[in-house]
Amino acid sequence: MIAFITSSPCLDNVDRPILNPANGFIQRLRDVLPPNCRALFICSDPDSAELTSRFGADMAYAFANAGMPFRSYTILDGFNAEDAPQLIHDSDFIILAGGHVPTQNAFFREIRLRELLEDFSGTIMGISAGSMNAADLVYAQPEMPGESIDPYYRRFLPGLGLTNIQILPHYQKVKNDIIDGRRLFEDVTYHDSMGRTFYALPDGSYVLTDGEETLLCGKGYRLRNGILEQLTGNGSCLILTK
Repeated sequence: MIAFITSSPCLDNVDRPILNPANGFIQRLRDVLPPNCRALFICSDPDSAELTSRFGADMAYAFANAGMPFRSYTILDGFNAEDAPQLIHDSDFIILAGGHVPTQNAFFREIRLRELLEDFSGTIMGISAGSMNAADLVYAQPEMPGESIDPYYRRFLPGLGLTNIQILPHYQKVKNDIIDGRRLFEDVTYHDSMGRTFYALPDGSYVLTDGEETLLCGKGYRLRNGILEQLTGNGSCLILTK
């Protein structure tokens, strides 16, 4: 299994989604996706059919526009959740949607996605929340108002186990965010990084893993024990694990 752990796979500020070629992303996808690829888009919220349909259609368009049209393309959400085992078996490529991490995490556990992926030998691409939920132990960085001060909000959740890397997506957009009157990074996430390692990725950067070697491609930052440091720049690649 090969997994692309992305912040966002698409360019920003465009009318229709376009895959971002930065850091060899499109070429690496072309290298691993088979001709006549059968794709499956797995939602972030099983009850938001309209949003899921629009997001799913955008991804299909982006791949077709990049010269990688899908032979078949199915959306998995709350309406066909019982078909998850067969849909995964029949797919070459799985896209894990972005959205709200805990909501998606609950759906993944409901359909037993971790177990269903154990025998999957194709390619997976995570987007934002989907990438965060790909980790063995998920860090659900507080996002919605009230989450950072809610004593019952679970910041660490069981994930899909595709990687041990915990990412913080959209770093260029959210690094100065304020949540519940506190700085998202300096007052919340820095504290949560004590004894742990997070990787902050701007859009256009991604982590690529094949189960043996894990690469950080593009600009990336490591947050460990409350200390943030830049590891890589655009156009570079760093081996994180071998």
